[in-house]
Amino acid sequence: MIRLQQLTLMRSTKPLFEQADLTINPGEKVGLIGANGTGKSTLLAMLRDELHPDNGSIDFPKQWRIAHVAQETPALDRAAVDYVIDGDAALRSVENELSLLEAQDGEADGHRIGELHATLADADAYTARSRAEQLLVGLGFSEEQMNRPVASFSGGWRMRLNLAQALMCPSELLLLDEPTNHLDLDAILWLEDWLKRYPGTMIVISHDRDFLDGVTQVIAHIDERKLKRYSGNYSAFERQRAAQLELAQAMLEKQQRKRAHLQSFIDRFKAKATKAKQAQSRVKALARMEELAPLRAAAEFSFEFREPERAPNPLLVLDKVDAGYRGTDGEAKIIVRGINFALQSEQRIGLLGVNGAGKSTFIKTIAGDLPPLHGVSRLGKGLVVGYFAQHQLEMLRPDDSPLMHLMRIAPDVREQELRDFLGSFNFPGEMVKSPIAPFSGGEKARLALALIVWQRPNLLLLDEPTNHLDLETREALTEALAQFDGTLVLVSHDRHLLRATTDEFLIVADGKLSPFDGDLDDYRDWLFKAKAEMAAAATEPSANIEPSTDRKEQKRLEAQERQRQSALRKPLEKRLIKLESEMSDLQNEKLLIETTLADSAIYEASRKDELKQLLDKQVVCHQALGKLEDEWMQLQEALEKIQA
Repeated sequence: MIRLQQLTLMRSTKPLFEQADLTINPGEKVGLIGANGTGKSTLLAMLRDELHPDNGSIDFPKQWRIAHVAQETPALDRAAVDYVIDGDAALRSVENELSLLEAQDGEADGHRIGELHATLADADAYTARSRAEQLLVGLGFSEEQMNRPVASFSGGWRMRLNLAQALMCPSELLLLDEPTNHLDLDAILWLEDWLKRYPGTMIVISHDRDFLDGVTQVIAHIDERKLKRYSGNYSAFERQRAAQLELAQAMLEKQQRKRAHLQSFIDRFKAKATKAKQAQSRVKALARMEELAPLRAAAEFSFEFREPERAPNPLLVLDKVDAGYRGTDGEAKIIVRGINFALQSEQRIGLLGVNGAGKSTFIKTIAGDLPPLHGVSRLGKGLVVGYFAQHQLEMLRPDDSPLMHLMRIAPDVREQELRDFLGSFNFPGEMVKSPIAPFSGGEKARLALALIVWQRPNLLLLDEPTNHLDLETREALTEALAQFDGTLVLVSHDRHLLRATTDEFLIVADGKLSPFDGDLDDYRDWLFKAKAEMAAAATEPSANIEPSTDRKEQKRLEAQERQRQSALRKPLEKRLIKLESEMSDLQNEKLLIETTLADSAIYEASRKDELKQLLDKQVVCHQALGKLEDEWMQLQEALEKIQA
């Protein structure tokens, strides 16, 4: 169990936590959420013992092994697969000691060597390379990449190596800070599946709501320098939070009415001798009344795309196009072949495909960044493209301000109009004229979006636009895209964004572009099947040897197994949904009881019976909630066993 008690931490002059409490039970998977700058990463650093609280305590079993993702990756000549195995530090330590002893020629301690071999067997040392390779395949590495030196990979791929290293480490506590930031959709789906089967306690920070829904069963929310625990996943948290805010608003309004009533009596009768005593008692009552803080107007960010001035139809046509690029030697490297594609006005397309299949290449070809290697690309008259590339932020000029970036594309517009526009994207006051070099990734992403919105595109090409956005800004982008009047082609690992803004899918696979007939759940099944077939192909006998198992029969058996698992899962999933709804209702009822008990009026003698009923109701509510949570945990474990 992890227990945080009366946790207080100051960073410079800013308090991050003030007497915060949180309990996490063994085996729970917790989503840690809160606005940017509230201390999420700092809390993980304290759990790793890299920072220490000013007051309070953090307690969990000392023997627990902690795994986390390193933020730096040295430029090593070591092969990627060996670097991942290094994540199991205890295994490497035993291997090194054994290697030294065996090199001593006759002087070695045979008994100790035997012990070390037994330790290696207990640690599954002989499957370590296989397990590391499976992690790398899941995270999108090819067999060739596994043997490349770490130094040869870009920053994003090195972060994947660090993630694989953390998953390789045997642990009782896994700490993940934005693990999906450098992953595409296929890697996220694999990671989600892996984490569901992780047996230890996990705390994860993420801005991907579908990912949080998939892997968490508890949400810890940092708000007002406190930690509040919510049962259920992120969607359940949203429902409970909305109910609490609504109740808090009602309490605030009730208190304001009561204060106004007391103040009115005081103002009317404080000068009258006959009423002076009563007026004075109300002055004291008013002073004793606890001031409820008004609901913070959550600084919700929102924007909308301006209506396109015109929209050609079709917007563009690709006729027998081969998409790719030319090397420095001028040789053509074709990624996607034979594209026959017409983009119609108001289409909303989500682009699917595994990492490296050619999604970005296809988008760049539409955008005109890459000319077709073969075939013809015809653009509609009046086409205005708004293009957000994966590396869009690198195209911004760090020494220029948001205003200078906008003035570059709108040189004839009054400065005040440009400032007002940037203000709507949360660039207020002097920030609008400050160099963007120190801006956060989210602030730079908002600026890139603002520049696109200003140009009033009728075609939006978005390649992973959410990489640096927090939950609030992602939601703002989702709402803006849902209301966009033009045409959209979207590549994203954010399933919530894809579901909410697109109505058809194309898939890039095997060097071809084709329609995908299904939803994201079907794509997940397709993806896992494709990976299983790739793994099977690697271990199949050579083509000239007849396989021992009939392929059709094997597929039939696999289909039967999927149906069996689905039949087992569905009643459990249905019961889980019902339990989450019941838990949410009980949480709201519990909060209402606690709110009533916090009102001093309930303790008046005339309300003695009402108070007794309320206390009895509180006990019943607490017991019922505990039973539901126990059943929820048991069902989750049953589901995990089925999926395993």
